[in-house]
Amino acid sequence: MNDLAHLRRSLDGDLVAPGHPDYDTARRPVDPAHQDARPRFVIRCASAADVARGLAYARDTGTPVVPRGGGHCFSGRSSTTGIVLDLQRLRDIAFDGDRAEVGAGARLAQVYTALHARGRTIPAGCGATVGIAGLALGGGIGLLGRVHGLTSDRLVAARVVLADGRTVDCDAEREPDLFWALRGAGGGQFGVVVSLAFDTVPEPIATRFALRWRRPPHADLIAAWQEWAPDAPDAVTADLALGEEAVLFGASLLDEATTRELLQGFCDAVGAAPEADVQGGMPFHRLKRSFEDLDAPSGAIPRSRSAFFSRPLRPATIDALTAALSGGRRLNFTAMGGAYGRVPADATAFAHRGERFMLQLVAPTADPWLDASWAAAYAESSKRVYPNFPDLRLEDWPTAYHGANLDRLRAVKRRYDPDRCFAFPQSL
Repeated sequence: MNDLAHLRRSLDGDLVAPGHPDYDTARRPVDPAHQDARPRFVIRCASAADVARGLAYARDTGTPVVPRGGGHCFSGRSSTTGIVLDLQRLRDIAFDGDRAEVGAGARLAQVYTALHARGRTIPAGCGATVGIAGLALGGGIGLLGRVHGLTSDRLVAARVVLADGRTVDCDAEREPDLFWALRGAGGGQFGVVVSLAFDTVPEPIATRFALRWRRPPHADLIAAWQEWAPDAPDAVTADLALGEEAVLFGASLLDEATTRELLQGFCDAVGAAPEADVQGGMPFHRLKRSFEDLDAPSGAIPRSRSAFFSRPLRPATIDALTAALSGGRRLNFTAMGGAYGRVPADATAFAHRGERFMLQLVAPTADPWLDASWAAAYAESSKRVYPNFPDLRLEDWPTAYHGANLDRLRAVKRRYDPDRCFAFPQSL
């Protein structure tokens, strides 16, 4: 299929090209850093057949093609000068008992709302507009992860349109190698996922907490947090965000009194009292929504770099990282451990099971502090990076993202995408 007019007529959705009144809206991903990309056209797919038609046109004309779910990719993988397969119309959610089948275009807010109506949820993030597909395919870290694992750990099946136009259903029995690869290698690698099925969990009643230090003892906070948070009870997820102020925030599935006792132990180790907001008896959907875009940066477009750590940072490194936390510079610490680490590293494509925490460094785009500080931290890290936080500056990216799973993932890539239809910087 290389006739554009024929492609346009054949679609269940529509084709948006330059000159169309919706083009500027349709072409832009969420991340402002990649909003200058001008694709040849965007297909707003209304069916798996539309995806197959778009892939056929791309294959026959040699045009680059990328799928787009939520459009949040840090490195612009859902942007191109070729064809964007926009999946936002594929957002239906259906239930079979406790199993939810979710269209790849659904955003987290929609998913959480539909699940809440049935008293269910899944472990996932707090970003309301983040797409479910990209999150799950790269792992999916969130406030319930230390109890229930990654978003991808709850994935039980997926429907995928392959580069040759075939639509396949995969799970532990059907196309098991493809299913294995989809659970944590990152989106857009092997085909276009059009729907995902999740084994949901009961939505809990939780205790929400946010402890704020207006004049934070940065070094003491990090030193105490990295020893405490990864080893806290699995029911407690406590993440730490540091800038000119500092916030320890998260969720506990323990009662309020027990949670307060645990938090007091942490504060005693820090040696400085925060402003504490602790609320028990909160339905999880409300708790999650309260943390959407917590302390989101404003002004200049930020950059970020990250790494996983299996051991604590040295005091000298902590001092170096915290010496100049101002002007939009931030350190975001995410606790791992718990259920994240109870799955064998080769059971899914997500290769980062034994890590204690993740550190993300954020700064304005032109700030040289970011690369210098990241290099100092990375020297003490596991040399591993979360696939959902892609970093185009990584030199060792194949092992950083995929670890010991790299060779098997490359074999899956050769089998399902031998002609590399799905190719982007740092693709397998």
